[in-house]
Amino acid sequence: MTEDNPRRRAPVLITLTEEGGDRPGPAEAPPIDQPDHALPSPRAMQMAVRIAATRPSRLTRVFLGLGASLLVFLLSVAALDFIARMLAVYPLLGWVATALFAGFTLAAIGMALREWWGWRRFRRIDAIQRQAAAALAEADFAAARRTTDALVALYATRPELEWHRQRLAERRGDSFDAAALLGLAEAELLCPLDQQARREIEAAARTVAATTALVPLALADVAAALAANMRMIRRMAQIYGGRAGTVGGWRLARTVVTHLIATGAVAAGDDLIQTVAGGGVLAKLSRRFGEGLVNGALTARVGIAAMEVCRPLPFMTQPRPKVGNLLSRGLRGLFGHDEDAARGT
Repeated sequence: MTEDNPRRRAPVLITLTEEGGDRPGPAEAPPIDQPDHALPSPRAMQMAVRIAATRPSRLTRVFLGLGASLLVFLLSVAALDFIARMLAVYPLLGWVATALFAGFTLAAIGMALREWWGWRRFRRIDAIQRQAAAALAEADFAAARRTTDALVALYATRPELEWHRQRLAERRGDSFDAAALLGLAEAELLCPLDQQARREIEAAARTVAATTALVPLALADVAAALAANMRMIRRMAQIYGGRAGTVGGWRLARTVVTHLIATGAVAAGDDLIQTVAGGGVLAKLSRRFGEGLVNGALTARVGIAAMEVCRPLPFMTQPRPKVGNLLSRGLRGLFGHDEDAARGT
């Protein structure tokens, strides 16, 4: 065997280019993995949330209140003067006008009472939420029992929950701590309501995504997103025992948006990041379809926030819904009615 060449074992010297050469440095290097297409912007949902969250100033509210009161007063005086003259000239038509005016007045009072009753129900749900939070924080079993009794009373008139109320009454004696009792109440009473709420969120996300992707008219997607989200929020209130009229629906929408900001839910979580990434991939094929996917995801995020606001108990034993799961089931309804969507799983 021949002896190895000693030059092979010697260190290799690499001469770098001198300073000021043509070779680019690290600062001039291009960024790595820079996407070719920007992610789709959820313009429709951004505008819809901005409209729902807009709260006028105190001076504006006073101005609008006084203006509405003055308008109602002037219209009432004009209507009474018209009815008085009609009774003097045509008594029969005057009495018809009187009956119509009285009916309109009763309908207006009824709508005002409905709004008041709806917010009374919301205050009741809010009280149960505070009692449950205090019972869990202090591990107070007596407070948990009172909270469970209030929850059962809230749904005492719901016939679809009769079997669930009976199961809760049979099994509540087996719980001896606050968390277990409230978890049992959540599983028995709120689980079927959560399924209904998920279906409403899926339907709203499907509507917003399809409208954004398929309707090319300007501001039509914004109107559709606002209407779908308002309807979804009102349905959340009805499912969990509240009532939201026209005025109450706007106040509830502002409460949901405030909850989104306060809890940091507007930040991109893992479930929303995957959806936005999918929207970016889809945007390479169609910008409108990418925007529709992201708008649907943000609608699902608003729906989850509405669940947390309207739900009497926090998520304990039941899993919190995820944006990706809700959106995938909602979009699956665009192409057919499969068995999983029928079950609401």
